[in-house]
Amino acid sequence: MKDINLKINGKSYRLSTNEDMRLIDVLRDELGLLGSKEGCGEGECGACTILMEGRTVNACMVMAFQTDEKEIITIEGLSNGEQLHPIQQAFIEIGAVQCGFCTPGMILSAKAILDKDTNPTREMIRQGISGNLCRCTGYAKIVDAIELAGKLLRNGGNNCEA
Repeated sequence: MKDINLKINGKSYRLSTNEDMRLIDVLRDELGLLGSKEGCGEGECGACTILMEGRTVNACMVMAFQTDEKEIITIEGLSNGEQLHPIQQAFIEIGAVQCGFCTPGMILSAKAILDKDTNPTREMIRQGISGNLCRCTGYAKIVDAIELAGKLLRNGGNNCEA
């Protein structure tokens, strides 16, 4: 067993984990944060994408002990109570959510993109979400939603009429 200290969605945790436990298992099984999904278990699909220290990471590929003293954001950490984050709001407004399996990873990848540049080109967006696979939308609406989210963030509001 190894003790780790980490901050997830602004809350501090001290956990004892097995050395073979993955971050996705800690999030889902130990902490009940079910937004991150396990799709492939091989780092290929992006369904388990989270932000660790501000960078996108596939939680299925990170061992829990590697997260010691790290700050992590999951999809559960984006909204402010009942108020959705502008990225979440834009995904709904544009209709970029279909089955929803890829959505948490897509949204966190979008956050990483927009944290760097709130006015990315469509090519920058496509590159930024290239580690996330979606079977439903064909990506056009996802790219449109990320563009809208950038506009919302630039305007400082959550109004999708922006």
